[in-house]
Amino acid sequence: MSIECIVKLSACVAVLAVTTGLSAHAADRPGGYPSKPVRIIVPFAPGGGIDISTRLVAVKLSEFWGEAVIVENRAGAGGTIGSELAAKASPDGHTLLAVPISHAAVGSLRKNLKYHPQSDFVPIIHLASAPNVIVVHPSIPVRSLRQLIDLALKRKGEVTYASGGRGSSTHLAAELLAMQTGIELSHIPYKGGQTTMTDLLTGQVAMFIGSLPATLAHVRANRLRGLAVTSAVRLAVLPDVPPAAEAGAPGYEYLGWYGMLAPAGTRPEIINRLNADMNRALQLAEIRERFEAQGAMTVGGPPEQFEKLLASEMAKWAKAAAHAGLRPE
Repeated sequence: MSIECIVKLSACVAVLAVTTGLSAHAADRPGGYPSKPVRIIVPFAPGGGIDISTRLVAVKLSEFWGEAVIVENRAGAGGTIGSELAAKASPDGHTLLAVPISHAAVGSLRKNLKYHPQSDFVPIIHLASAPNVIVVHPSIPVRSLRQLIDLALKRKGEVTYASGGRGSSTHLAAELLAMQTGIELSHIPYKGGQTTMTDLLTGQVAMFIGSLPATLAHVRANRLRGLAVTSAVRLAVLPDVPPAAEAGAPGYEYLGWYGMLAPAGTRPEIINRLNADMNRALQLAEIRERFEAQGAMTVGGPPEQFEKLLASEMAKWAKAAAHAGLRPE
Protein backbone atom coordinates (compact mmCIF):
# COMPACT_ATOMS: atom_id res chain seq x y z
CA MET A 1 0.00 0.00 0.00
CA SER A 2 1.42 3.40 -0.99
CA ILE A 3 1.92 6.33 1.36
CA GLU A 4 -0.88 8.20 -0.41
CA CYS A 5 -3.28 5.29 0.09
CA ILE A 6 -2.46 5.04 3.80
CA VAL A 7 -3.05 8.77 4.29
CA LYS A 8 -6.34 8.67 2.37
CA LEU A 9 -7.52 5.53 4.16
CA SER A 10 -6.89 7.00 7.61
CA ALA A 11 -8.74 10.17 6.64
CA CYS A 12 -11.69 8.22 5.26
CA VAL A 13 -12.02 6.08 8.39
CA ALA A 14 -11.99 9.21 10.54
CA VAL A 15 -14.76 10.77 8.47
CA LEU A 16 -16.87 7.61 8.43
CA ALA A 17 -16.69 7.29 12.20
CA VAL A 18 -18.22 10.73 12.52
CA THR A 19 -20.69 10.80 9.66
CA THR A 20 -22.20 7.31 9.57
CA GLY A 21 -23.28 6.89 13.16
CA LEU A 22 -20.63 4.28 13.98
CA SER A 23 -19.57 6.09 17.14
CA ALA A 24 -20.77 4.24 20.24
CA HIS A 25 -22.16 6.06 23.27
CA ALA A 26 -19.44 6.91 25.77
CA ALA A 27 -21.40 5.14 28.51
CA ASP A 28 -21.01 1.85 26.61
CA ARG A 29 -17.22 2.08 26.67
CA PRO A 30 -14.90 1.19 29.55
CA GLY A 31 -14.54 4.35 31.59
CA GLY A 32 -16.44 6.27 28.92
CA TYR A 33 -13.27 6.56 26.82
CA PRO A 34 -12.94 7.74 24.15
CA SER A 35 -15.84 10.17 24.39
CA LYS A 36 -14.91 12.20 21.29
CA PRO A 37 -12.48 12.06 18.37
CA VAL A 38 -8.90 11.28 19.33
CA ARG A 39 -6.10 13.36 17.84
CA ILE A 40 -2.63 11.90 17.35
CA ILE A 41 -0.01 14.56 16.71
CA VAL A 42 2.89 13.56 14.47
CA PRO A 43 5.56 16.26 14.92
CA PHE A 44 6.98 15.71 11.44
CA ALA A 45 5.82 16.08 7.85
CA PRO A 46 3.63 13.44 6.17
CA GLY A 47 5.25 10.48 4.47
CA GLY A 48 8.01 9.57 6.92
CA GLY A 49 8.25 6.35 8.89
CA ILE A 50 6.63 7.75 12.03
CA ASP A 51 3.76 9.22 10.01
CA ILE A 52 3.04 6.01 8.08
CA SER A 53 3.23 3.87 11.23
CA THR A 54 0.92 6.16 13.15
CA ARG A 55 -1.67 6.17 10.38
CA LEU A 56 -1.68 2.38 10.18
CA VAL A 57 -2.40 2.12 13.91
CA ALA A 58 -4.89 5.01 13.84
CA VAL A 59 -7.04 3.25 11.23
CA LYS A 60 -7.34 0.20 13.47
CA LEU A 61 -8.09 2.22 16.60
CA SER A 62 -10.89 3.98 14.75
CA GLU A 63 -12.29 0.60 13.74
CA PHE A 64 -12.04 -0.75 17.29
CA TRP A 65 -13.69 2.25 18.89
CA GLY A 66 -16.15 3.40 16.23
CA GLU A 67 -14.69 6.86 16.82
CA ALA A 68 -12.64 9.18 14.67
CA VAL A 69 -8.87 8.98 15.18
CA ILE A 70 -7.27 11.91 13.40
CA VAL A 71 -3.57 12.09 12.59
CA GLU A 72 -2.39 15.70 12.65
CA ASN A 73 1.04 16.59 11.26
CA ARG A 74 2.64 19.51 13.11
CA ALA A 75 6.14 19.63 11.65
CA GLY A 76 8.92 22.08 12.46
CA ALA A 77 11.93 22.74 14.67
CA GLY A 78 13.08 19.13 14.72
CA GLY A 79 9.77 17.85 16.04
CA THR A 80 9.56 20.26 18.96
CA ILE A 81 6.59 22.29 17.71
CA GLY A 82 4.23 19.34 17.62
CA SER A 83 5.67 17.88 20.81
CA GLU A 84 5.11 21.13 22.70
CA LEU A 85 1.53 21.25 21.46
CA ALA A 86 0.91 17.73 22.74
CA ALA A 87 2.63 18.40 26.07
CA LYS A 88 0.26 21.30 26.73
CA ALA A 89 -2.89 19.45 25.65
CA SER A 90 -5.56 18.35 28.11
CA PRO A 91 -4.48 15.04 29.72
CA ASP A 92 -7.77 13.32 28.95
CA GLY A 93 -6.49 10.81 26.40
CA HIS A 94 -7.93 12.62 23.40
CA THR A 95 -4.60 14.11 22.31
CA LEU A 96 -1.62 11.79 21.88
CA LEU A 97 1.89 12.21 20.52
CA ALA A 98 3.66 9.84 18.14
CA VAL A 99 7.45 9.99 18.46
CA PRO A 100 10.51 8.52 16.71
CA ILE A 101 13.98 7.97 18.15
CA SER A 102 14.86 11.67 17.80
CA HIS A 103 12.56 12.41 20.76
CA ALA A 104 15.16 10.79 23.02
CA ALA A 105 17.94 13.10 21.81
CA VAL A 106 16.15 16.44 21.56
CA GLY A 107 16.91 17.43 25.15
CA SER A 108 20.64 17.13 24.42
CA LEU A 109 20.45 19.18 21.22
CA ARG A 110 18.03 22.03 21.88
CA LYS A 111 17.98 24.51 24.70
CA ASN A 112 15.06 26.54 25.96
CA LEU A 113 12.57 23.77 25.21
CA LYS A 114 9.12 24.70 26.45
CA TYR A 115 8.47 21.12 27.52
CA HIS A 116 10.46 18.26 29.01
CA PRO A 117 10.68 15.25 26.69
CA GLN A 118 10.40 12.84 29.61
CA SER A 119 8.52 14.35 32.55
CA ASP A 120 5.84 16.09 30.47
CA PHE A 121 4.66 12.81 28.94
CA VAL A 122 3.42 9.39 29.94
CA PRO A 123 4.60 6.42 27.83
CA ILE A 124 1.87 4.35 26.17
CA ILE A 125 3.61 1.85 23.94
CA HIS A 126 6.73 1.03 21.93
CA LEU A 127 5.16 0.58 18.50
CA ALA A 128 8.09 -0.68 16.44
CA SER A 129 11.84 -0.86 16.00
CA ALA A 130 13.76 -0.40 12.78
CA PRO A 131 17.25 -1.90 12.42
CA ASN A 132 19.83 -0.17 10.27
CA VAL A 133 22.80 -1.26 8.19
CA ILE A 134 26.40 -0.01 8.31
CA VAL A 135 27.40 0.28 4.66
CA VAL A 136 30.46 1.47 2.75
CA HIS A 137 31.17 2.19 -0.88
CA PRO A 138 32.81 -0.85 -2.56
CA SER A 139 35.95 1.18 -3.25
CA ILE A 140 36.72 1.27 0.48
CA PRO A 141 39.24 -1.56 1.08
CA VAL A 142 37.31 -3.30 3.86
CA ARG A 143 35.01 -6.31 3.90
CA SER A 144 34.04 -6.37 7.55
CA LEU A 145 33.26 -3.92 10.31
CA ARG A 146 36.42 -5.03 12.12
CA GLN A 147 38.46 -4.06 9.06
CA LEU A 148 36.70 -0.69 8.87
CA ILE A 149 37.50 -0.03 12.52
CA ASP A 150 41.16 -1.00 11.97
CA LEU A 151 41.32 1.30 8.95
CA ALA A 152 39.83 4.18 10.91
CA LEU A 153 42.27 3.60 13.76
CA LYS A 154 45.20 3.84 11.34
CA ARG A 155 43.84 6.81 9.41
CA LYS A 156 42.40 9.01 12.12
CA GLY A 157 39.73 11.33 10.78
CA GLU A 158 40.18 10.21 7.19
CA VAL A 159 37.17 7.89 6.93
CA THR A 160 34.12 9.98 6.08
CA TYR A 161 30.52 9.21 6.94
CA ALA A 162 27.26 10.73 5.78
CA SER A 163 24.37 11.77 8.00
CA GLY A 164 21.03 13.49 7.75
CA GLY A 165 22.49 16.58 9.41
CA ARG A 166 23.86 17.83 12.70
CA GLY A 167 22.22 16.05 15.59
CA SER A 168 20.24 13.68 13.36
CA SER A 169 19.84 10.05 14.41
CA THR A 170 22.28 8.98 11.67
CA HIS A 171 24.83 11.48 12.97
CA LEU A 172 24.53 10.27 16.55
CA ALA A 173 24.54 6.61 15.47
CA ALA A 174 27.96 7.05 13.84
CA GLU A 175 29.27 9.01 16.82
CA LEU A 176 28.08 6.24 19.12
CA LEU A 177 30.05 3.75 17.02
CA ALA A 178 33.13 6.00 17.17
CA MET A 179 32.77 6.47 20.92
CA GLN A 180 32.45 2.75 21.63
CA THR A 181 35.30 1.66 19.34
CA GLY A 182 37.75 4.52 19.88
CA ILE A 183 37.91 5.55 16.23
CA GLU A 184 37.79 9.01 14.70
CA LEU A 185 35.53 9.64 11.73
CA SER A 186 34.91 12.70 9.58
CA HIS A 187 31.29 13.86 9.52
CA ILE A 188 29.70 14.95 6.22
CA PRO A 189 26.17 16.26 6.92
CA TYR A 190 23.49 16.25 4.23
CA LYS A 191 20.09 17.89 4.04
CA GLY A 192 18.37 15.38 1.78
CA GLY A 193 18.27 11.60 1.57
CA GLN A 194 18.61 11.59 -2.20
CA THR A 195 21.81 13.65 -2.14
CA THR A 196 23.19 11.43 0.59
CA MET A 197 22.61 8.29 -1.42
CA THR A 198 23.95 9.80 -4.63
CA ASP A 199 27.24 10.74 -3.00
CA LEU A 200 27.48 7.41 -1.22
CA LEU A 201 26.88 5.45 -4.43
CA THR A 202 29.49 7.49 -6.31
CA GLY A 203 32.08 7.14 -3.58
CA GLN A 204 32.10 10.80 -2.56
CA VAL A 205 31.56 9.69 1.02
CA ALA A 206 32.77 6.40 2.48
CA MET A 207 30.28 5.22 5.07
CA PHE A 208 26.65 5.53 6.11
CA ILE A 209 24.43 3.96 8.76
CA GLY A 210 21.15 3.77 6.90
CA SER A 211 17.68 2.29 7.14
CA LEU A 212 16.74 -0.94 5.38
CA PRO A 213 14.46 0.82 2.85
CA ALA A 214 17.30 3.17 1.90
CA THR A 215 20.10 0.61 1.68
CA LEU A 216 18.78 -2.90 1.11
CA ALA A 217 18.45 -2.84 -2.69
CA HIS A 218 21.90 -1.29 -3.07
CA VAL A 219 23.52 -3.91 -0.82
CA ARG A 220 21.84 -6.74 -2.70
CA ALA A 221 23.02 -5.26 -6.01
CA ASN A 222 26.58 -4.85 -4.65
CA ARG A 223 26.44 -1.09 -5.18
CA LEU A 224 27.12 -0.80 -1.44
CA ARG A 225 28.84 -3.23 0.88
CA GLY A 226 26.93 -4.18 4.01
CA LEU A 227 29.36 -4.61 6.91
CA ALA A 228 26.98 -5.05 9.84
CA VAL A 229 23.40 -4.64 10.95
CA THR A 230 22.75 -2.54 14.03
CA SER A 231 20.35 -4.98 15.68
CA ALA A 232 21.34 -7.60 18.25
CA VAL A 233 20.49 -10.44 15.85
CA ARG A 234 20.88 -11.15 12.16
CA LEU A 235 18.09 -10.08 9.84
CA ALA A 236 16.29 -12.50 7.54
CA VAL A 237 16.60 -10.03 4.65
CA LEU A 238 20.40 -9.85 5.08
CA PRO A 239 21.36 -13.25 6.51
CA ASP A 240 25.04 -12.91 5.62
CA VAL A 241 25.51 -9.56 7.33
CA PRO A 242 26.38 -9.98 11.04
CA PRO A 243 25.28 -7.78 13.95
CA ALA A 244 27.75 -5.00 14.73
CA ALA A 245 28.22 -6.33 18.26
CA GLU A 246 29.57 -9.59 16.79
CA ALA A 247 31.53 -7.98 13.97
CA GLY A 248 33.93 -5.76 15.87
CA ALA A 249 31.89 -3.35 17.98
CA PRO A 250 30.89 -5.17 21.21
CA GLY A 251 27.82 -3.65 22.83
CA TYR A 252 26.89 -1.52 19.83
CA GLU A 253 23.21 -1.41 19.01
CA TYR A 254 21.22 1.24 17.21
CA LEU A 255 17.56 0.71 16.44
CA GLY A 256 15.34 3.40 15.12
CA TRP A 257 12.00 3.22 16.88
CA TYR A 258 8.49 4.63 16.98
CA GLY A 259 6.34 5.03 20.07
CA MET A 260 3.28 6.70 21.48
CA LEU A 261 3.01 9.14 24.39
CA ALA A 262 0.22 10.98 26.22
CA PRO A 263 0.41 14.26 28.14
CA ALA A 264 1.54 13.92 31.76
CA GLY A 265 -1.41 13.51 34.07
CA THR A 266 -3.38 11.20 31.79
CA ARG A 267 -5.22 8.69 33.99
CA PRO A 268 -3.68 5.19 34.26
CA GLU A 269 -6.90 3.51 33.14
CA ILE A 270 -6.81 5.50 29.88
CA ILE A 271 -3.14 4.65 29.33
CA ASN A 272 -3.92 0.98 29.91
CA ARG A 273 -6.86 1.09 27.49
CA LEU A 274 -4.72 2.72 24.82
CA ASN A 275 -1.91 0.25 25.41
CA ALA A 276 -4.23 -2.75 25.15
CA ASP A 277 -5.87 -1.57 21.93
CA MET A 278 -2.57 -0.59 20.29
CA ASN A 279 -1.11 -3.98 21.22
CA ARG A 280 -4.20 -5.55 19.64
CA ALA A 281 -3.56 -3.60 16.44
CA LEU A 282 0.13 -4.54 16.34
CA GLN A 283 -0.73 -8.23 16.60
CA LEU A 284 -2.72 -8.16 13.37
CA ALA A 285 -0.91 -9.85 10.48
CA GLU A 286 -1.77 -7.06 8.05
CA ILE A 287 -0.26 -4.44 10.38
CA ARG A 288 2.91 -6.47 10.94
CA GLU A 289 3.32 -6.94 7.19
CA ARG A 290 2.93 -3.23 6.49
CA PHE A 291 5.45 -2.31 9.15
CA GLU A 292 7.86 -4.87 7.72
CA ALA A 293 7.39 -3.35 4.26
CA GLN A 294 8.97 -0.13 5.57
CA GLY A 295 11.80 -1.94 7.32
CA ALA A 296 10.34 -1.98 10.82
CA MET A 297 9.35 -4.71 13.26
CA THR A 298 6.30 -4.33 15.50
CA VAL A 299 7.12 -4.51 19.20
CA GLY A 300 4.27 -3.69 21.58
CA GLY A 301 4.40 -4.55 25.26
CA PRO A 302 3.34 -2.69 28.43
CA PRO A 303 3.86 1.04 29.07
CA GLU A 304 6.63 0.25 31.57
CA GLN A 305 8.68 -1.40 28.85
CA PHE A 306 8.57 1.73 26.71
CA GLU A 307 9.35 3.87 29.76
CA LYS A 308 12.58 1.91 30.33
CA LEU A 309 13.52 2.25 26.66
CA LEU A 310 13.02 6.01 26.74
CA ALA A 311 15.18 6.41 29.84
CA SER A 312 18.01 4.29 28.44
CA GLU A 313 17.86 5.95 25.02
CA MET A 314 17.99 9.46 26.48
CA ALA A 315 21.09 8.54 28.48
CA LYS A 316 22.74 6.86 25.48
CA TRP A 317 22.17 9.70 23.03
CA ALA A 318 23.23 12.31 25.58
CA LYS A 319 26.62 10.57 25.72
CA ALA A 320 26.82 10.32 21.93
CA ALA A 321 25.97 14.02 21.55
CA ALA A 322 28.66 14.95 24.08
CA HIS A 323 31.20 12.80 22.23
CA ALA A 324 30.32 14.61 18.99
CA GLY A 325 30.84 17.96 20.72
CA LEU A 326 27.19 18.87 20.28
CA ARG A 327 25.68 21.33 22.70
CA PRO A 328 22.09 22.51 22.93
CA GLU A 329 21.36 25.32 20.49
